[in-house]
Amino acid sequence: MEVKTNGNISFWYADIGGLPQKRSPLPGDRTADVCIIGAGYTGLWTAYYLKKANPSLDIVVVEREFAGFGASGRNGGWLSGGFGWSREKYLKTSTRGAVVDMQRAMAGTVDEVIRVAETEGIDADILRADNLTVATNQPQLDRALEEYQFYLDWEMPPEQIEMLSAEEAAKRIRIANVKGGFVIRDMARVQPAKLVRGLAAVVERLGVPIFEGTAVTAFEKGRVTTDRGTVRAPVIIRATEGFTAGLPGEERTWLPLNSAQIVTEPVPDALWEQIGWEGHELLGDAAHAYCYAQRTREGRITMGGRGVPYRFGSQTDVNGQTQQSTIEALHAILTRLLPQTNSLRIDHAWCGVLGVPRDWCTTAGFDQQTGIGWAGGYVGLGVSSSNLAGRTLADLVLGRETALTGLPWVNRTVRKWEPEPFRWLGVHSMYQLYRIADEREFAGLAQTSRLAAIADAITGH
Repeated sequence: MEVKTNGNISFWYADIGGLPQKRSPLPGDRTADVCIIGAGYTGLWTAYYLKKANPSLDIVVVEREFAGFGASGRNGGWLSGGFGWSREKYLKTSTRGAVVDMQRAMAGTVDEVIRVAETEGIDADILRADNLTVATNQPQLDRALEEYQFYLDWEMPPEQIEMLSAEEAAKRIRIANVKGGFVIRDMARVQPAKLVRGLAAVVERLGVPIFEGTAVTAFEKGRVTTDRGTVRAPVIIRATEGFTAGLPGEERTWLPLNSAQIVTEPVPDALWEQIGWEGHELLGDAAHAYCYAQRTREGRITMGGRGVPYRFGSQTDVNGQTQQSTIEALHAILTRLLPQTNSLRIDHAWCGVLGVPRDWCTTAGFDQQTGIGWAGGYVGLGVSSSNLAGRTLADLVLGRETALTGLPWVNRTVRKWEPEPFRWLGVHSMYQLYRIADEREFAGLAQTSRLAAIADAITGH
């Protein structure tokens, strides 16, 4: 499987004319009220809400590459408002009601992002759409039914979720061998790079400088040290998500899990008639290895998945370039679900990293004594979660006691990942077991493979 472009950060930048010219770096030592490390969604949303709440705050953002270099400019474009973490783990330190409140707050991020985009004039190809999860064998269908009931048990409004028969699912998208699935409403599709670039421009207009090409070499109470100078600030926000392991002292805080995508050439109208997908649904399946897809503004199909899930020593990719084996694996998923696409050219492939805490549950917090805050570990749900993080961090920094600051993800303590080679062995074993479990189920296994449960137990997923 040949691909025209591999890497160059992501297709989303090619879609808007190429990579941006970097802003100026930090010109030297300076002071500020707030220093934010990282100009992705989390850092930019935090700057936005802080500046809106208190325009007099002197806020600076420092970024090693450029705004949107990481997952914010490479993700699958799912503005889902979803809650993909273990509710049971949050219950260990909170109440059921508080977890439901967090679930609702996450769901509310869809409307909030759209509101800000409309108010601030951010054109990010946002389109409200349903999220369709399909099952193509019996074990997947069983899990889809369990997940559907689980959502209802956790107070998702019945009108927001619907179980679909094979015929109903096929009316939306003509997936091969579809057995059924479920649909969740009130989500949206976005163009990730357009969203992060637009948000960065808005933050600048509010008076927040973004210093790019500025690598943080250390940070501590009151001081952020970079290769371009030192920023002294009583408040520091670590908004580095999947790149957190690259910061001194944070090597085992969050694991940088790799995720990759491919995108097709524009799909001809005649082929769209065969495929369907008129509702522009966000598309995933109930396989253990999981995939995520969307129909883009200009009529392409993106397909994403884990590929090679983790690089030894928490290393990250080079400018989004991914492995040939990953490209072939993603193409196999695409053509398995949509064999109609078999003749389509793959125009672009890329990858990036997302942050994974040891318990696979996201956190946000602020230490009043050190003045250091953080948010991330979104485990792949960052487009929407980062917005809630920005609002939550703003309230925490400003000393407000609000509904957001009382949510169960705030100031949670999570143990660190094991040292190498144990975390590399654990993560790769998990995904290898997932792959074998999926193969067995595709081959006709009548129930969910026990190997998947073993995989979850290995890493606490």
